[in-house]
Amino acid sequence: MNKQPIIELINISKIYKVGTQFVHALAGVSLDIYKNDYLAIMGSSGSGKSTMMNIVGCLDSPSSGSYLLNTYDVSGLDDDKLSSIRNKEIGFIFQTFNLLPRYNALENVAVPLIYAGKNKIEINLLATEALMQVGLGDRMDHKPNELSGGQRQRVAIARALVNSPSLILADEPTGNLDSKTSEEIMRLLDDLHKAGNTIVVVTHENDIAKHAHRIVKLKDGLIESDRNNN
Repeated sequence: MNKQPIIELINISKIYKVGTQFVHALAGVSLDIYKNDYLAIMGSSGSGKSTMMNIVGCLDSPSSGSYLLNTYDVSGLDDDKLSSIRNKEIGFIFQTFNLLPRYNALENVAVPLIYAGKNKIEINLLATEALMQVGLGDRMDHKPNELSGGQRQRVAIARALVNSPSLILADEPTGNLDSKTSEEIMRLLDDLHKAGNTIVVVTHENDIAKHAHRIVKLKDGLIESDRNNN
C-alpha cells in the first residue's frame, strides 16, 4: 500500500524581482516527504535551498505549482492562514535560536501554545514536558542570556516540538555552535526522529547532512539528486 506523503511539492517555481531583473530561485521542483522521513536539503549559496525551506515552512508562497501539506493545498493561502498553519503544523529550529530575551526557557517554549489558544494549565504542562524531553528540566526559569549556546538551541527545539507538529524544520541548526555541541544537538535530533518525528534539515555541511536518512541536493533551482543515506 502506498503511503500518502505529508508534504507534496508539485512543479514548484519561485521567481523574485530584483530591480529590473527576474531571478528564478526554484525552477519547477517536485518532492514528496513522508511521515518519519529524516531529510537533509543541501546546496551551495544560490541553489534555492533557502527558498525551498521558506515554501515548505509556509513562510513564503510559490510563484507557480502546488504545495500540499497533509493533502491540503496551502500554495495560495493568505498570510493569516499560512501563519495559523505554521503554528499548528511546523516546528522551526533556527541557526540564531530566535528566543525572546526577556522570557525564561519555559515562557519561550510556551509561545506557540499561547498562539494556539491553549489554557494556562495545559500550556504549563506541555512546555514543561518539552523542556524535560530535551534535557532542560533544571533550566526552565533561566533566560537565554543565562544559558549556553547548546542550551539555547535545546530550548528552541523544545519550542519546535511543543505543538506536536507534522514537521520539524531545522535551518542550519548548528551554525552558531562549536563542533562538540553541534554533535550533541544532532544526536538529539536523531533521537527525536527515532521517536517518530518527521525532520527536514537545511544545511551546507556534510557532517550535519550525514545524520539524515535521505539527502536532496539542489543546484540552480532544481533537484540535482535525491538519494537514501543508509
